[in-house]
Parts: sequence; C-alpha cells; structure tokens
Amino acid sequence: MFKLPTVKKSFVAITISSTLLAITLSISGCNEQVLERNNYDVLIINGLVYSGENSPAKMLTIGVNNDRIVYLDEKLPKNAHSTLTIDAKGKIVTPGFIDPHTHSLGDLQSSDKNGNINYLLQGVTTVFNGNDGGGTAQIDQQFERLLKQGIGTNAAFLTGHGAIRKQVMGREDRAPSPQELNKMKGLVAQAMMQGAFGLSTALFYVPGSYATTDEVIELAKVSAQFNGMYDSHLRDESSYTIGLKGAVAEIIEIGEKANIPVHIAHIKALGVDVWGQSDDIIAMVEAAHKRGQVVTADQYPWRASGTKLQSTTMPRWALAGNETDIQARLNDPKLLPKIKAAITENIRRRGGAESLVMVSTPHKTLKGKSLKDLSIEWQLSEVDATLKILSMGVVENTTRVASYNMHNDDIENFMVQPWVMTSSDGTNGHPRKFATYPNKYKKYVIDNKLMSVEEFVHKSSGQVADTFNINKRGYLRLGYYADISIINENTFIPKADFSQWNKLAQGVEYQLVNGQLSINEGKYTGVLAGKAVRH
Repeated sequence: MFKLPTVKKSFVAITISSTLLAITLSISGCNEQVLERNNYDVLIINGLVYSGENSPAKMLTIGVNNDRIVYLDEKLPKNAHSTLTIDAKGKIVTPGFIDPHTHSLGDLQSSDKNGNINYLLQGVTTVFNGNDGGGTAQIDQQFERLLKQGIGTNAAFLTGHGAIRKQVMGREDRAPSPQELNKMKGLVAQAMMQGAFGLSTALFYVPGSYATTDEVIELAKVSAQFNGMYDSHLRDESSYTIGLKGAVAEIIEIGEKANIPVHIAHIKALGVDVWGQSDDIIAMVEAAHKRGQVVTADQYPWRASGTKLQSTTMPRWALAGNETDIQARLNDPKLLPKIKAAITENIRRRGGAESLVMVSTPHKTLKGKSLKDLSIEWQLSEVDATLKILSMGVVENTTRVASYNMHNDDIENFMVQPWVMTSSDGTNGHPRKFATYPNKYKKYVIDNKLMSVEEFVHKSSGQVADTFNINKRGYLRLGYYADISIINENTFIPKADFSQWNKLAQGVEYQLVNGQLSINEGKYTGVLAGKAVRH
C-alpha cells in the first residue's frame, strides 16, 4: 500500500538589523514590530497604493531593504536616506501580480527569453507553470535549471497528471494497473515534497481524457495529504462528451471525495451549445460553497481561446498512441467516415470554420488564415482542409488556432464572481501572453466599468496568493517580499492583438522583483531577480 512520508513543518524568523534601529519580521506573519530606520535600499513615495486587499487605495510610503518591505506608512520616515527613491506621484502602486496559469516554462528555460519580459510589463512578477496536466514531478530539477541561469519573474509549479500518466503508461487509452496507479501516486508525492502547489489535470486532452474520475480522485488524495490543491482544465468546457455542467459536477465530486480545494482553470462556456450556461455553473459552485467545499476558478479576458488544431477538431479516441497510430487511423477507410463526422461536429460547436484562425504554425503559408479561408484556397471541404493540415503531423504538430467561441455575457458573468481571479493561459500566437492584464484593466475597469481598480488588483494578486496558499506574496504588507509594480493608469494598455500577438504592453513604469529593480522608466533592466516559490 502506498504510504506518505511524514512531513515536518518549520517556521523561520528572519531578523534584519541596523546599528540604530531594527525591524523584526516573523515569517508566520505574527508579532511584526516596525521601527523607523535611517537607510533604505528603495523608497517609493507619493504613490496611490493598492495593497492587494479588495479595499480602496491609500497614499503610503513604502520602504524596501534587501528583498522585503520594511516600511509602510502614510508619513515619510524621518531623516531617511535611500539608495533609490521612486516618486510615484500620479501613479498607482500595486503588488506584483501572480499569474496562476501560464505556459511560460519554455521561455524561462531559454537563454534569451528567461527575463519573462512580456509578463513583467503586464505587472506580473510570479508565474505558475505545470498547468493543464503538463507539469513534471521533478520540481527540484526544474528549479535548479531555472535558477542556475536566472529568471526575471518568480516561478511556482503544479505537478501534472498528464505528464505523470504519460511517464508511467504512455498515451494508452485504458485504466492503470494497481502497480501503475501506485507509481503515479509516488510521483505526485515526490512533486509535493519538492514544493509543488498541487496536482493539475487536463481531462479534455490526451492522455488525461483517458482517465476515469476515480483515477483522478486517488491522485488528488495525495496532493490533499500535503495540503495541496487540485487544478483542472475541465473534461468538457462545451458539449464534446459529458458537457460543461457535467464537467463542473465532476470537479466538485473530486474535491468532495478527495477532501481537497479544487480550482477550475480558465473557466468558460465554450461554443454555441453552452452559451448562457454561466448562471447554472455559478449556481453549482455556490451550492458547493454552502456545503463547505472550496471551489475557485481563474479566467482570461478574451473571447477567443487558443489551442492546437487537433485539440479543437479531432475525437479523443483517434489521438491515442503515437504519430504512426494516428496517421493509420486517418488513412483507414473504415474509420475515416467516423473521424470526419466528429470533425464536422467539432467545427460546428466551435462556431464554424471562420472562427478557427491559424495563429502560430511552422507552416508560414497558413498563418493568419481561418479554416474557412484555407478551405476556399485549397478548394477542399472544411473537413478535408483540416485533415490536410493534420496530415503534416499530429502528436508534435504545433499549429495553434485562435478559436472565437465565447459569448461576452458569459465572460462578464464569470468575471465578477468573488471566487474568480485573473490568469493569462499565455501561449504563442495569442495576445493573452503579452496583454492579458492591461486588456482586462482597459476593457473591464476603465471602459466597461465592470469592476473597480481595487477589485482588479485583488483578483490579480492577493486573491491568487490566498487561493494557492502562497507565503508572503500577493500583498503590500510589512515583512512581505518586495514584488511591487508602479503603473501609470493612463497608459496601462494592451499593445498586442491577434494580428500582432507579441507586442509588449506599456504602462508599468517601475517594478521591483524581490527588491531589485526589474523595470525602470518602462524599460527592462536586465535584472534576473526571480526566485523559486515553493508550497
């Protein structure tokens, strides 16, 4: 029988002293004693400070030494000197945003994008990876690699059911044996001991789609024993299999039976068949809350989702195995009619061939064209045009589409719920990777007035920290890490769109990551101040 090792908890007190005055920071967040001091590494003055709480801003002075906030008050410290003083007059000061759902690991591991500038310039100072079931169990190795060369943002990880299942049993469409399930449990436990914040799944994608609810519950129980959480790309966000409401019922069931907080990744009502179901989903979540369950969600503020072409069009049973297996099915005259029927239905539920636009692809002649465009250009049916692209490769095919499949009413209905926070789900080809936070601010705070500035900041920082139990980040508080953004409200706007998805945002004029200046006068300083954030 699988047994978990004993986990010992420790609490560390850090004491920072000077020759004149001292500040003692309790890592548990209790008994903080703050005294004015003479010297600061950074002073931020005259700014309108949003603390990360869902509360109005205050005019406060912030003092930073090393990587911590050591002064926070309405008045200036007396006779203070600082290495750097930032005058934030006319600007807002916020905690560094925490993005709970990114796909930025490839950039962080690279030699030229590890600064994660596209996130810094959105106000984001901490990013999660390992979402959608893709996270390795080798958390220590991930951190060692990242920190060896340096990273611009802090990094946190989930461990992924899909990656672990693939490691143990490949892409096979079957239940695991008792021995395989036990091995998967061991890998989840390993990841949790190394600092993962929980287990992620993508029950819509291969190989997660081959897992039963019971399999997931057993693995989620392991995360629960480490006080972790369960984060999931739902089995169905539309009407593919069990339906959106069925998929939400499944994640609630997993939370109840595994006794674990559950989190719905990029919540949405995808496709014409489920438009208008946001009210029902909200009612289901609120009913779970009344029963004492913890159910939360994140959301990106875009009408178009982004994923691989095969994920939007192909039936899951046809994607089992390797590339040879899949191409054999595509060329099997007995199976092909069934595959074509499924593709036809999948294109319909997503809003038609004109709603599927190729945004990122190794095949340059496809980029920027809709499936409808290619169908006309090639003089093929929409289904045959799809199959032509898939014949170029499926398993490793990186052709991604922007899929315009959401309704504004559902987007806004989810967005205002107190249990829904901001995320980007940033991927190549989609502007959400470069513009999610300024887009949400500009469209839903300034233009549509759907929420206040303090709500926007809270949903982007403190709420995420509370949901994932992140220590000493997400708020501007004494003793917290100095992840701080200074933003010009008038210029905090998205520059990226679907025609130019990778244009850097503007409006973040200054930023500290762990007390070091990462953005100075709107420009990246080259500093790699990111740290490992472990559960």
